[in-house]
Amino acid sequence: MADPKQPIGSTTAGGAPAESDRNSLSLGSNGPLLLHDTHLIDTLAHFNRENVPERKPHAKGSGAFGEFVVTGDVTAYTKAAVFAPGTTTRTLARFSTVAGELGSPDTWRDVRGFALRFYTTEGNLDLVGNNTPVFFLRDPMKFPHFIRSQKRLPDSGLRDATMQWDFWTLTPESAHQVTYLMGDRGLPRSWRFMNGYGSHTYLWANAAGEKHWVKYHFHSQQGVENLSGAEAEQIAGADADFHRRDLFEAIGRGEHPSWILSVQLMPYEDAKTYRYNPFDLTKIWPHADYPLVEVGRLTLNENPANHFAQIEQAGFAPSNTVPGIGFSPDKMLLARVFAYADAHRARIGANFDQLPVNQPLTTLNRYVADGPMNYHHTGTQPTYAPNSMGRAWSDEQGPVAEGWEADGEMVRQAYALHADDDDFGQAGLLVREVFDDAARDRFVTTVAGALKGVRADVLERAFAYWRSVDQSIGDRIQAQHAKDAGAPNPGAEKDQAKAVGSSAIRETKTFAAK
Repeated sequence: MADPKQPIGSTTAGGAPAESDRNSLSLGSNGPLLLHDTHLIDTLAHFNRENVPERKPHAKGSGAFGEFVVTGDVTAYTKAAVFAPGTTTRTLARFSTVAGELGSPDTWRDVRGFALRFYTTEGNLDLVGNNTPVFFLRDPMKFPHFIRSQKRLPDSGLRDATMQWDFWTLTPESAHQVTYLMGDRGLPRSWRFMNGYGSHTYLWANAAGEKHWVKYHFHSQQGVENLSGAEAEQIAGADADFHRRDLFEAIGRGEHPSWILSVQLMPYEDAKTYRYNPFDLTKIWPHADYPLVEVGRLTLNENPANHFAQIEQAGFAPSNTVPGIGFSPDKMLLARVFAYADAHRARIGANFDQLPVNQPLTTLNRYVADGPMNYHHTGTQPTYAPNSMGRAWSDEQGPVAEGWEADGEMVRQAYALHADDDDFGQAGLLVREVFDDAARDRFVTTVAGALKGVRADVLERAFAYWRSVDQSIGDRIQAQHAKDAGAPNPGAEKDQAKAVGSSAIRETKTFAAK
């Protein structure tokens, strides 16, 4: 006897055998379709709803599962179980571009997202970072404006260099990140050959209550390799999914990419007097001041079985943290703690965290109720706290283990400046002390190319912006631009594209105008 749980053929949504997935029900072979063909109606109705809105930034991406193995001992700094010596934790990684839409080429010049989830014994820990240690902004009020400046014009729907340079040059704190973006790291060879950074400053607390500020660094064990502008442009046309394909096929071949996680640790009190404001996302902490401490190795060894269910519906959120790891006064981080989870509620649904890819390993006891797709309901248990009905609830009072102190008036202003703080200083050090001569040459060519077609007043502002970073580099960029010798800029060479498109092959057997 056949097993009723194993139907022959497909089923309807209600579980009954479906009569046909090939033909609709009609009145005669040439007659009209019939509305009571419920399988057809269900098939079409679901098809109309099978996408969810794409992420606003970081729309295009992919990822894989893996494991994180602790190789160091950082118990002196954090009590988090995920970082206890010898611990192995299942992980999920998602890599992405920032500005491009879901179908955009992987090799456009852009920052790359580097999002990680650790399925720990204490709950999910999410680190949502990039392939650069800094970001364009230090205040979250500017974030939606920044993203819109990287997107498309409201009238033509085209990308536009003027509006992004208009925003950057009016936001000088962007200089450090833009220097990274216009440098070699703006075009990684693949996701496997780039570093990842938590970027933000977090707080670690150990079992004794001692606190350190911390920054996360994931260094690629494949090395860091980047494309030239010409290579990136060629790949964008030949294979727009180049990075997605590279990761999936490499893991499929058994070439499992790995990264070493190291952290910078700053004693709690140092933050008050350190020469840079340590919570400013546009700044790094020099390794000479706070050297790297190894924590463990991340290895990706399992491709997703279903991209939509496990990658597109993955909802990474920095609000997912665990005991021993907390936030900091970093304004961008504090805003993301709210905004990311809320973005997933809007994009996927109020109960997005109940999807398998987003569920923690721990048993949940949450005082939130109902909403669409509420699979893990609480039955007849009380939905409120406090209660006297036997359902457990939390009531911790007093100092917070992963907290910090703050006082002062309510103000709307930037971070208080520390001794060496300014907007252009670290960007200048990156150009002068990290880049070599060849990298500086490529940088000048890239920036000059990226400034093609920028409106004159914004262009002059851009030259001043780069002179503030470094006088010599600014002068070279202006001279290179004047000679109109900028290298191809993927996604922005509209005149070149027009020239190629004008030599189209004309069809002869057509009803189109001759």
